[in-house]
Parts: sequence; structure tokens; C-alpha cells
Amino acid sequence: MTSQLITRIAEKVNLSEKRVAAALRLFSEGATIPFIARYRKEATGELDEVELTEIQREHKRLEDLEKRKESILAAIKEQGKLTPELEQRIRNTYETNVLEDLYLPYKRKRKTRAGMARAKGLEPLALAIYEQNRMDVQAAAEGYLNEEVPTIEDALQGARDIIAELINEDEKARNTVRRHFRRDAIITSKLARGKEKEAAKYQDYFDYSEPLKKCPSHRLLAIRRGEDEGLLRVIIEPEPEQVLGDLERKYLQGYNEATDQVKEALHDGYQRLLAPSIETEFRKIAKEKADKEAIEVFTTNLRQLLLAAPLGQKATLGIDPGFRTGCKVVCLDASGNLLYNTTIYPHPPQSKSTEARYLLEDLVDRYGVEAIAVGNGTAGRETMSLCRGINFDRRVDIFSVNEAGASIYSASEAAREEFPEYDLTVRGAVSIGRRLMDPLAELVKIDPKSIGVGQYQHDVNQSMLKDSLDRTVESSVNAVGINLNTASKHLLNYVSGLGPVLAQNIVDYRSENGPFASRKTLKKVARLGDKAYEQCAGFLRIRDGKNPLDNTAVHPERYALVEEMARDLGVQVTDLIARGDLRKNIQLRKYISEEVGLPTLKDILSELAKPGLDPRGEAKSFQFAEISTIDDVHEGMRLPGIVTNVTNFGAFVDIGIKENGLVHISQLANRFVKNPADVVSLNQQVQVRVISVDRDRKRIQLSMKEA
Repeated sequence: MTSQLITRIAEKVNLSEKRVAAALRLFSEGATIPFIARYRKEATGELDEVELTEIQREHKRLEDLEKRKESILAAIKEQGKLTPELEQRIRNTYETNVLEDLYLPYKRKRKTRAGMARAKGLEPLALAIYEQNRMDVQAAAEGYLNEEVPTIEDALQGARDIIAELINEDEKARNTVRRHFRRDAIITSKLARGKEKEAAKYQDYFDYSEPLKKCPSHRLLAIRRGEDEGLLRVIIEPEPEQVLGDLERKYLQGYNEATDQVKEALHDGYQRLLAPSIETEFRKIAKEKADKEAIEVFTTNLRQLLLAAPLGQKATLGIDPGFRTGCKVVCLDASGNLLYNTTIYPHPPQSKSTEARYLLEDLVDRYGVEAIAVGNGTAGRETMSLCRGINFDRRVDIFSVNEAGASIYSASEAAREEFPEYDLTVRGAVSIGRRLMDPLAELVKIDPKSIGVGQYQHDVNQSMLKDSLDRTVESSVNAVGINLNTASKHLLNYVSGLGPVLAQNIVDYRSENGPFASRKTLKKVARLGDKAYEQCAGFLRIRDGKNPLDNTAVHPERYALVEEMARDLGVQVTDLIARGDLRKNIQLRKYISEEVGLPTLKDILSELAKPGLDPRGEAKSFQFAEISTIDDVHEGMRLPGIVTNVTNFGAFVDIGIKENGLVHISQLANRFVKNPADVVSLNQQVQVRVISVDRDRKRIQLSMKEA
């Protein structure tokens, strides 16, 4: 990594070169983002995961750009046109569009009008006209007539085609047009001819326009989807007259016949070459910006869902509700193992509600059930009411569980591997029950895209989406800390430094040798070397192990430091963990060294104060109002609800019926809200007021103002 690239990255991410260089060095040594953020704070100046991710992404972009430069240099050199000046310009370029502009005149082209004109020998005429000196254009063109160029107009047309291409390939022209697009581009959408019926859902965009720079991501993605489906016609451009006026001032040099020819070529080149090329560029820029915003919304929601408070290890009854096919019921022990499954038919058409009540009551008693998890899909509300109407002989908390993605899990290889003898419905009910017990452990088995907590996730760049979601899952898993002796291979897969092979090897070792007694034993796992151990150990927990520090986020490389602290106070490490008064007596500055500074020392003290504590809190049950369908919802009603999705334009809230209501961003609070995520989060329990009900379109508008 050259100092020049470090400087470029530092400028781009707005961080010091020293911190960027330290992060890049750690990356090159195989360190992961969670590990660096948690255990190498002194080295990087306490860079967080977001900053580290930006550094890594910019480094990757510049690496890709360097490869592109080498490819371009080789192509120009092969043509014998690479000058020292051009090579230097290319090597000193760090923006993709500038690099491609430099390459454009040398790029091998398809058959173009200018190329055909050159083949007919019209380039000298074009260059003479381009000079715009006083000349008899007609007479000059007459000298180029032959079988291929039969008329003067054919000669002039060919010359204009060459001039149009010269202007199109000129950096000055392209930057001029870019400036207008950047400042003044308007995105306009119209209904495609004859598509009125199919395009009904896009009726807001049948005759729509606004400045591109003000178009929010959700609107841009919706318009693009309509265009991709052939239902909308979309144009992005600034006012052509303003752009052409600017170009004319740069390229027209007089008032003569040649100038008139250049002007005609300029207008043609703008409409036919420049505008479409720069429009494509800005479509891509706008799409990338919209993708980034949509993915940020998705990752924020996913993180909140993954880090939702777990019920914990309690015997749980999971129900995947349904009408015609019945409700699939499973009983799980405190570890999530399937003990029993059956199906009840309390709802129409069978309506065996009494039988269902007796059976649920019996199962709760027989398996010591402490909580019931009911999927929030079809018949979810009715099943919740059924369960709440049963007088169990013990306290049983009843939860509505977001079942998005449960069906995906049911049909997955992971589910077939866990439950080969059971059908999809049983697997789905198990997933719902386990999702209540530990959302993170269950949701890591599902492709994050299938969880359905984003906006337009199928329209954004899929590679970028996958990368961001995988990072989010990895970050969430490592933020919580994983029980080494109970974690599935799916969960272990996301632990810093592991991956699918080592995750499976850990599970295999556990099966053959029993529970891990200490973190050190990890080194006996096949293919788990020193580097992987360094990266993963701090994120894995061992409950009731030989060393109490194995149940904390204190990294094994700092055990000796904690033991030194205990010795200096004349106590054991267990005493430091148990007694806050002892920890207050630790003089942190005494333990500062070249490798360990105050950030790490403060983290260590914090971990000693809460060994094994789950940072996610504890799940709380919730009860909806007594409404069943959208017909029961009326303007002015105040209702309890649960936030099920957060987007850039507001939040969707489950109020206990099939249709979720929308709290528009303008209705989230009695103040201006720039980002809905600043006000609400996934699974948050809220109070809302109904402001409108559109029963035909099944839409409910809600407000959290004074609700």
C-alpha cells in the first residue's frame, strides 16, 4: 500500500492517514472489522465498525481502479499512442469517470457514423471546418467527392459526424454537461402508451417530475422499477437550451460558414452522443445513491431485528397459525429442542376451538411451557385471541412473533438437516418458537434478504446488498457474544475469524469431545490456528468454565493483565468480578503500556462488571386492541402497535389486523424528522392514532403525534 493511496483513502473517508494506515495494516494481517473495532482501539485511534468498513470499501475501490488503469494503459500502448504525459495523467487519476474520459478517444468503438466518415477519407475536411477559419465550405467539400461520397451534403454530413464525436470525446465538453446534470437535472416519468391498466400501482408517476438531486431513494427506485417493467417512460436531463448555450460559448469561435457547420455538429453531438452518455452516467450515480440509502435502511432494520430482546432459555410452545390447513403446534424445551408437534383447527372452516383450547392447556401443563410464540401471519391475530382466552394453571406469556422468512427457513437445507423427518409446517412452527427464544440464533439460518425488513431490496445492487447484510449479521453476532457450547454452526459461521469450515469443525469437536471447558481448548479444533484463535476467542463465551474470564468479552491476550490487577489488590479474579468496590480501587493508568491504553483498560473493567450479560435485554409480551379487520378501524382511534418495518418515508405498524398501517415521516413526531430511524426502531411498541382509512386500497394512515 503506497503512501499516495493511503492519502487518497484518508481524504475520502475524512480520517487521519495514521489511523487509515493502521487499519489497512491490520486488514492485511487478516484481522476482521469486529476484532479491530473491539480489540485494537489503541492502534487505530478507536475507529468504529462504520469507519473501518468505509476504509475497507474505499481501499477495494482504489484497488479495482488501479487494475482498470493498467488495462487502459496496456490498450493505449498497444495502439502506439501512449505518451509520457497521458500515462502520468492516467496514473494520477482517482475518479472513475475522469479515467474513462481520458480513455474514451482511444477506446475501440463499434461501427459509428464518425468512424465510417473517417474510412471515407473525410477527417481532413472535418478538422479544417473545426478550425472555423473563413473558408468556402462548399468548395472545400467538393474536393472530397467520390463514389462513396457522391454529394457535397454527404461530405459535410460526414465531417459533422466526425466533429460531433470529437466534441463528445473532449473532457471539457463532458465536464460542462456533467456540471449541468449535477446542478439542474430533472427526472421525468410518463405513463407508457397503452399501459394504463397494468401500471395502476404507479399512478403517482404517470406525469411526474422533480429535480434529480431532490428525488428520495424510495421514489427513484419505484420509478426505475416501473421503467424496468415497461410501464413508465423515464428521462433524466437538464434544460437542453442552457447546456447547449454553455457548449456554444466554448466551441463556437466566429460567424462564418465553418462555424455554422460546427454549431450543427455540436447540437447533433449533444442530442445523439453527449446527453445520452452523461444521462447514463447520472442514472448510475443516482441508482448507486438510492441503493446505498435503501441498503442502509435494510441493514439498520436487520440489526434491530437480530438484536431484538430474547425470551431466553424457557420452555416454549410455537404456533404457525392458519385457517383451512389449521395451526401447526410445537413444544420446545428450554434449549429449543423439539419435544412434540401436532395440529389444531380452531378457526373456520373446521372451527374446533374448544378442542384446540383443551389441547393447548394440556400441552402447557405436560411440557412446563412458560411462553407461547404465535406467528403474525394469516390467522395470527385470531390465534393470539384463542391463547389469551385460555386460563392456564400457570403464568404463560403470549407473544406475537414476526414470522417473515420462516417459510424460507422451512424449505432450506439447514431446516432439512435439522429436521429431516418433519415437513415444512413443523419446521416453520419450530422457527417461530425459537425466534422468540433467541432471535439472533434463529435468524442467522435465513438469507437476510428473505427477512423482509427493507424497501425495494430486490431492486438494489444485489452484490452490495449481500455484502452489507452479511457485515450486519457478523457485527450483530459479535456484538452479543456467542455461547461456544450451544451455538449452531450457522451462528458460529459469523463469528470473527471463523467461517463455515471452522464453524463445522467446532461443532464436530464438541460432538466428539463434549463441551469446551476453556477457550484454550479451541486450539485443538482442526484447522483452527493462532490467527483464527486470536480473531474469534474474545467473541465466544463459556458459561461456568474453569476460568471466569472465559464468560466475558475480555480477550485471552489480556488475561495476564487482569490477573496482575487482582494480585496487586491481593484478591482473586473472581473477587474482581463479584465486587464493584474492588474494581473502583484499580488505578488504570498503572497498567498502560505500548500495546494497552485507557480504551482497552476501560473495556476490561466494563466486562468484569457484567460477565455473561446479554446486551439485548429481555423480551416483553404485548397485547393489541380488540379489533379484527380493517372494517373495525376508524379515523380518530388510538391503538397500540408494533413497528414492523422502517423506511426512508416512514414506519409500518402492526395494529393487530392483516393490514399494517403507515406512519408517514411527517407524522412520526411533533417536530421535523429527517430520518425515521431517529424516532422509531423495529419491534418498538408504540401508540398510534388513525388519521385515514382507505378500505378499497387496504391502506391505513397513522400518526404518532399526540397519540
